[in-house]
Amino acid sequence: MSTSSIHLPAGNPVSLRQEAGVIGLVGGAHMISHFSQLLLAPLFPWLKDDFNASYAELGFLMSIFFVVSCAVQMASGFVVDKFGPRPILFGGLALLGLAAFGFSASHSYAMLAAFSVLAGIGNGVFHPVDYTLLNRKISAPRLGHAYSVHGITGSLGWALAPAMLVPIALAFSWRTALASAGTLAFVVLAILWVNREKLALPVLTSSKADAPVMEGGSFGFIRIPAVWMCFGFFFFYAMALSVVQAFAPEAARQLHNVPLDMVALCLSIYMVCSAGGMVLGGFLAVDPTRCERIVGTGFGIAACIALVLGFADVPAWSVPVLFGLMGFASGTGGPSRDLIVKRAAPANATGRVYGVVYSGLDIGQALSPLVFGLLMDHRQFSSVFIGLAIVQGVLIASAFNVRKVRRTVLATA
Repeated sequence: MSTSSIHLPAGNPVSLRQEAGVIGLVGGAHMISHFSQLLLAPLFPWLKDDFNASYAELGFLMSIFFVVSCAVQMASGFVVDKFGPRPILFGGLALLGLAAFGFSASHSYAMLAAFSVLAGIGNGVFHPVDYTLLNRKISAPRLGHAYSVHGITGSLGWALAPAMLVPIALAFSWRTALASAGTLAFVVLAILWVNREKLALPVLTSSKADAPVMEGGSFGFIRIPAVWMCFGFFFFYAMALSVVQAFAPEAARQLHNVPLDMVALCLSIYMVCSAGGMVLGGFLAVDPTRCERIVGTGFGIAACIALVLGFADVPAWSVPVLFGLMGFASGTGGPSRDLIVKRAAPANATGRVYGVVYSGLDIGQALSPLVFGLLMDHRQFSSVFIGLAIVQGVLIASAFNVRKVRRTVLATA
């Protein structure tokens, strides 16, 4: 039996209502994870004045967050596999809530840095936890839709942070805004606690009859080439996302004379359309054998649009439309992207594999600004879109390499 076919026990059908409840709970937690990644950035103007800090110093707080999150994510997969995902999920949410309250009470830059570490620890557990729960509690025909909802809730978390924090800071203070964020995290934790039975999951052991035993014990999964191919895929995926979030709208403004008030709109439209693409991607991913083709098509279209933005003479009004099309195309590959990882992971090492693979996201987000920031500083705006298209092309190659490596391993097994 292949690892991709190991799922819910036969003869134990689960109702749509039960699975929808699990998907909703996991999605709500994932939303808080993404929401917490943008706790400080929308409040930089206030923090800069109150702490007499430069934007570079404030940006370093984000670097602390993602470096810690990366390290924890790689390690937390082992903890999830050993103790089960539910207690780790509750702990992660509690740490994010405590960090938000800690930010709100901070009176020095050192305190902000310390609570950035705490927030990074909390954020680092979510991907191993979420995908372990979804892979083991959601039936195969609905798994693509589960991944779709998971991706959408993450995008909504990114959108919610500035939409919630900035108005509260304007009406009251940045401290009130961050305290409100902490309250939201604990409200979601309370909802999950009330519904904790829906998230109950027995801990897998290597003695499970239906799970393949890995050579090399707990670290045997690191010998699987497809795991590292997936890591590379997520590294470049994070680089592409970081370019869009940080530099592409401004580069488009410089190239196409886009009005300043439309620059932020480009990113908002991209994220909303990306979420819409994930909905479609959930239906497309019902057949897992076509996942690589879906990813290739989506990112191929996105790369073409990036080149249009970089070199074509397009009117300013069309730039947000092109960002929306690029976001929709990229979003369609989201659920298939997650299924590619699932098919590469041994059933009794799900948490470990997802922890290592998704740490590529944090590393990519940390390194991408260093590369593309230099292009922006040198006013190489077209090169930003060339780089984006190249990264998206590498994503396509990475997805097909995962399938090639997986098939080679199965053929020789």
